[in-house]
Amino acid sequence: MAKILVTGGAGFIGSHLIERLLERGDTVICVDNFFTGQKKNIERHLDNPNFTLLEHDIVHPLMGVDVDQVYNLACPASPIHYQYNPIKTVKTSTTGMINMLGLAKRCGARILQASTSEVYGDPAVHPQTESYWGNVNTIGPRSCYDEGKRVAETLCMDYHREHKVDIRIIRIFNTYGPRMHPQDGRVVSNFIVQALAGEPITIYGTGCQTRSFCYVDDLVRGMMTMMDQEESIGPVNLGNPNEFSMKELAEKVISLTGTSSTLEYKPLPQDDPKQRQPDITLAKKLLNWQPTIELEEGLTKTIEYFKGL
Repeated sequence: MAKILVTGGAGFIGSHLIERLLERGDTVICVDNFFTGQKKNIERHLDNPNFTLLEHDIVHPLMGVDVDQVYNLACPASPIHYQYNPIKTVKTSTTGMINMLGLAKRCGARILQASTSEVYGDPAVHPQTESYWGNVNTIGPRSCYDEGKRVAETLCMDYHREHKVDIRIIRIFNTYGPRMHPQDGRVVSNFIVQALAGEPITIYGTGCQTRSFCYVDDLVRGMMTMMDQEESIGPVNLGNPNEFSMKELAEKVISLTGTSSTLEYKPLPQDDPKQRQPDITLAKKLLNWQPTIELEEGLTKTIEYFKGL
């Protein structure tokens, strides 16, 4: 049992993480400013004596909290949301990161930073290993997120080296599942929402660009294992190494929803990666972790969730 702070806890991944932590018997403080997080994701826990909700933006210091662990998930993670206010996105990953590292230092807490595969940019190495430094445009429309997350990793390492803060860094690859925001602009939610509405499914570029899709339950299991192990601070890739093209994903969604939707092709956005696949050799070795839920099973569960909306 531990006292755990989860920033961005009302978001898609954060709410699933909180659910598992509470099931384990931990005491959880959820911090969220509800920019992209949704209260409905965590309202089932409001009567739980082991759960506390704090509406707060980590760009501002968080005082009066004493915890054993911090999961820092606070940051809009979809292009539509992080490009809506790019300066605020950068502040969340820099000023917000400094505030959370300062809190961890003060409490003597272990802090896990939810970094991202976006630190690899449009990769020139495939699949991506943790030793790859990335190919990132510093001045493009995605830079507020990509570079913000890269600086956040730098801050974690500097606080670890200078102040002995106990850190863990994970790099999250494309994740999907129930509680995704229907308007987050991510490919899985986009395709499902369009398919259920019988609208054309929008594919950017030729549809040959690839992604790897990890179901949220698999990711959360990896996050908790990474937090609780003692061997490495990371970074460690967490994602599903099975690779699919955008066209393949669209065809799976069409098949599983039984929709009459057709495919509609549009130009590829600037700096959109052409391929993305994690090398999870380190996660297998260090955490004895690998995904167990295949795409079709995960999509079926996710489609049922969106049908309920």
